[in-house]
Amino acid sequence: MVGPKFSRRIDMKITQHIAAAKGNTLFSFEIVPPVKGGNIQELYNNIDPLMAFNPPFIDVTTSREEFVYLKKEGLLEKKLTRMRPGTVGICASIKHKYGVDTVPHVLCGGFTKEETEYLLVDCQYLGIENVMALRGDAMAGQRYFEATPGGHTYAKDLVGQIKDLGDGKYLHEEIESAHTTSFCIGVAGYPEKHMEAPSLQQDLKRLKEKVDAGADYVVTQMFFDNQKYFEFVAAAKEMGIEVPIIPGIKPIAVEKHLQLLPQVFSLDLPQDLIDAVSDAKDKAAIRQVGIEWAIAQSKELMAAGVPVLHYYSMGKSSNIEAIAAEVF
Repeated sequence: MVGPKFSRRIDMKITQHIAAAKGNTLFSFEIVPPVKGGNIQELYNNIDPLMAFNPPFIDVTTSREEFVYLKKEGLLEKKLTRMRPGTVGICASIKHKYGVDTVPHVLCGGFTKEETEYLLVDCQYLGIENVMALRGDAMAGQRYFEATPGGHTYAKDLVGQIKDLGDGKYLHEEIESAHTTSFCIGVAGYPEKHMEAPSLQQDLKRLKEKVDAGADYVVTQMFFDNQKYFEFVAAAKEMGIEVPIIPGIKPIAVEKHLQLLPQVFSLDLPQDLIDAVSDAKDKAAIRQVGIEWAIAQSKELMAAGVPVLHYYSMGKSSNIEAIAAEVF
């Protein structure tokens, strides 16, 4: 079990990590913060085995607010809460503990422009120079995404705010300082188009707008057919998108993923994968199918020279570890 044959350096932008790799494919992964009241040690336990593969950066997701119903004097009172807070704090903790760059996810949904500015200022204080700018999903119970009052409607506008702040342009003033941070900004891309987009071509136009606003790289939504990724990259280049496009990989882990993933992420699963999962005798066999499929995906993508293989761990690392052991 060995990582890529180059040293990991901290306090670099994602694009700098890619350039320093000199054509080698990097390994990275995404984690989910513990639920409110949880212990960060469980997170560390899942990160520990993956550090053997020398990740130059780790993404940390951000959850938007959701409604809960609390009993009060015999009645149910509707309240807003966040079940997984602490993204920036977790990023700082991981950076300090492991000596690795971290990428907090910054959302439009659930945040005003002022709250976004405060989050970015916190990142500046902590030396976090990479962020992932996302619109975010609709709240539970909403059919479509609705912008938070005082917040952004589109990710391209969020990218613009991040870019401005890095240049010393704050919402209500301009600040001249030697300590401003020029953030490296990642955005999402969808090889099979975003579920709300009327066409892939229209979705690519929206991606181009995000890049034109200042995005430095793209990470794709999960996909299970590499040809979809290759065609997406070719179409993006035709559109004039020249920034690195990092493929996002998620291994199938349970049988319900056959229904859940296409429904939630608006993607197609290859029939061979569906058949293999359906024919698996038990949960362990299904998990192994997912691992082997992701290994094959990863090897083909690496052979094609992708800059990074980015894995969606969803808080569990054993299958990602098994995949990385065969690929890196």
